[in-house]
Amino acid sequence: MENVQPRISIIDYGVGNLFSLASSFASVGADVEIISDPAQVAKAQRIILPGVGAFGDAIDKLRSTGMADAVISATSEGVPLLGICLGMQLLFDVSYEYGEHKGLGLIPGAVRPIAEVIDPALKIPHIGWNALHFVRDDNPLFAEVNEGDHVYFVHSYYAADCEESLVATTDYSVELTAAVARGNVYGCQFHPEKSGEIGLRIVRAFCGEGIARC
Repeated sequence: MENVQPRISIIDYGVGNLFSLASSFASVGADVEIISDPAQVAKAQRIILPGVGAFGDAIDKLRSTGMADAVISATSEGVPLLGICLGMQLLFDVSYEYGEHKGLGLIPGAVRPIAEVIDPALKIPHIGWNALHFVRDDNPLFAEVNEGDHVYFVHSYYAADCEESLVATTDYSVELTAAVARGNVYGCQFHPEKSGEIGLRIVRAFCGEGIARC
């Protein structure tokens, strides 16, 4: 019997590099669509929430387009969701990027400046390849990834106060959150679509049977 992969729905709300994400999923054989209508979210089998730029602008666009409520509803029904970079940060309760902004509240925690915790001699943003350190080894998203594998980061803020959902960290003079998971909601601070073969393994895993509705 042929293994039919679920359709991957990438949310377009005006903030994110959609082409590279779509190309990465297509390269592992996934059925990919880019969606901008909240009604499409309700029909999604697996959702990607991308994002670049400022948290406040992004969450405002999600809410003004109706996508925020649609995403919250879909995840409450068990649809798997993967937030990437800013898309991961949007999953949290609150961000302190240029003020205070309420997030989607899908994962408990807060988004804070890395400048508060890293060695002041280090550059901000944190840009480049860095190793993953796993605090949990049972997450299906990283089934094909090993301790110390390198992925690509670009960020000035990080997820804090999220110990219960923490899956992996990366060392930038201190351990910063690299990946989180809570039920069917997953988040990567790094960019799988820019992380070469390791990133493609994560992309492939999100399409696989291990990422089930729950």
